[in-house]
Amino acid sequence: MIAHIRYLLKRLFDSIQNPRIKNAILLAGPFWVASLLTGLVAVVYAEFFRQSENINKWLFTHTDYWMLVITPALFALSYFLIQRFDKAARGSGIPQVLAALELSTPRQRDRVNKLLNIEVIWLKISSSMLMVIGGAAIGREGPTIQIAAAVFREVHHLLPGWWPTISKKNMIITGAAAGLAA
Repeated sequence: MIAHIRYLLKRLFDSIQNPRIKNAILLAGPFWVASLLTGLVAVVYAEFFRQSENINKWLFTHTDYWMLVITPALFALSYFLIQRFDKAARGSGIPQVLAALELSTPRQRDRVNKLLNIEVIWLKISSSMLMVIGGAAIGREGPTIQIAAAVFREVHHLLPGWWPTISKKNMIITGAAAGLAA
C-alpha cells in the first residue's frame, strides 16, 4: 500500500516540468508533513490532558484523603521519569526551544538533538499527564511548543542527503510557532 502511494506520488512529481515548482514542492514538503504531524500530536496531547483532568476530578471527589498520598506519589513518579530518561523534558519547554535555536549550528547539532527528540515528546506528554492527575496547576502550551519543535526537528533529521537544504533553525522556529498555534 505505502509502496503504491510512493510510486503514484513519484510519478505525479516526475510529471511536473517546471524545475522551480519541483524545488518549491521539495522545500515546502517537510513543513507540510511536520505541520500535519504536529497537529495530530497536539490534538492527541490535548485529549490526553483533558482525560487526565477528568481522572483528577474523579480522584478528588471519590478518594477523600487518598489525594494526600496520590499527589506526592505522582509528582515523584513524574520527576523520576524525567531524571531517569531525559532531563531535557523538564520545565515548560519554551526555554529548551530557545536554547535549541541558539545551538542550531552544525557544530552543536548533538546538543539540539538532546533538547528536541522523540523521547522528549513521550516524556513531556506522560510526565505532564501524571502531574495533572496528581493535581498540579500546569498548562499544556509550553510543552506543546517543545513537542512541536521536536516533531519539526525529527522531520528535518529524516530528510535524505539529496534533499534541497532546509535550515534546521527555520524548522525549529516553524515548529515552535506551530506548537503555539496548536
